[in-house]
Amino acid sequence: MSRWLPIGAFIVVATGCLAAGCGRGSEDGAPVQRGESRAGQAMGSNGAPKPVRRLASVGFQDDQFFKLIEIGVRDAAAKAGVEVMVANSNSAPDKEIELVDTYITRKVDAILIAPLSRTSSIPALRRAHESGIKIVTFDSEIDADFPVSRIRSDQRALGAGTGRVAADYIRSKLGGKAKLAILSYVSFLPEAANQRNKGFLDEVRRLPGVELVAQQDAWIAERATEKVEQMLAAHPEINVIWAANEGGTVGAVTGVKAAGRTGKVVVFGTDMSEQIAGFLLASDGILQAVTGQKPAEIGAAAVNTALAALDGKKVEPVQELPGLTFERSNPDAVRRYREHLKSLSQ
Repeated sequence: MSRWLPIGAFIVVATGCLAAGCGRGSEDGAPVQRGESRAGQAMGSNGAPKPVRRLASVGFQDDQFFKLIEIGVRDAAAKAGVEVMVANSNSAPDKEIELVDTYITRKVDAILIAPLSRTSSIPALRRAHESGIKIVTFDSEIDADFPVSRIRSDQRALGAGTGRVAADYIRSKLGGKAKLAILSYVSFLPEAANQRNKGFLDEVRRLPGVELVAQQDAWIAERATEKVEQMLAAHPEINVIWAANEGGTVGAVTGVKAAGRTGKVVVFGTDMSEQIAGFLLASDGILQAVTGQKPAEIGAAAVNTALAALDGKKVEPVQELPGLTFERSNPDAVRRYREHLKSLSQ
């Protein structure tokens, strides 16, 4: 959910999965065949094959962002010749605990996880750590010192990247004045959401004519659509909306349309998907810019970090990846990235 590498550089990294032929794995935590090849298995000093390491990866939402993380995980695991199991907690704490306990029983070597809670996710992951399993968190994190690394996007930069584009738009198109509304997810993941909010607001508030008139939490598209319609009804003066994640961005665009405010309200957002790319290319002019993350790189970094830790190598305790900003004013970059996303899903 640029600071920035050129888009071509990201495509080269992420599409390594295509050349190897990514497979699909079970969502219930069963071993993924894509990561089980032993063709390149390392040999021990006695000439016998070394045991194949087994990793488990757990996301918390079934959207394109986490699907791309999964692709990065699978690709990196296949290249390293290790097994990988993938699953999704679907934002359910009980499911997260069940998955972690399952992986403890299966004696995996490492768990790569986007934890649901900074505090409530600790006990199960501590049990895994105490059983000798390496823990690597990605996207979100926990308030504990036992994970070997935390891999995440630079949350403040995700907001700031879009904020700079929004400030330019408000200055050039709206005379430096805007009535702003925000869709965020502070009640779900407060630290990350607040960092994104601050990054965006710090940029647009450089313009004294920007006034924040409404802020709501809504990170699922359907709920975000409802919230936008309600905000626009309560504050008809709103002419700019910023959303802090993919679901909020989709909901903001559809909410503006549903409220009949096309041409009067513009949207800036966070995260990138095929659908969001389509919104940027649409002739309605609603969505102006988003800053997306690098999910395939996050997944690959999680695998490679876990393997390095298992080998006893020093790893960075915190790894922050920059993002990519996409603007309506640069449709060619948007089209290239949309085609890239389509290729990953084939």
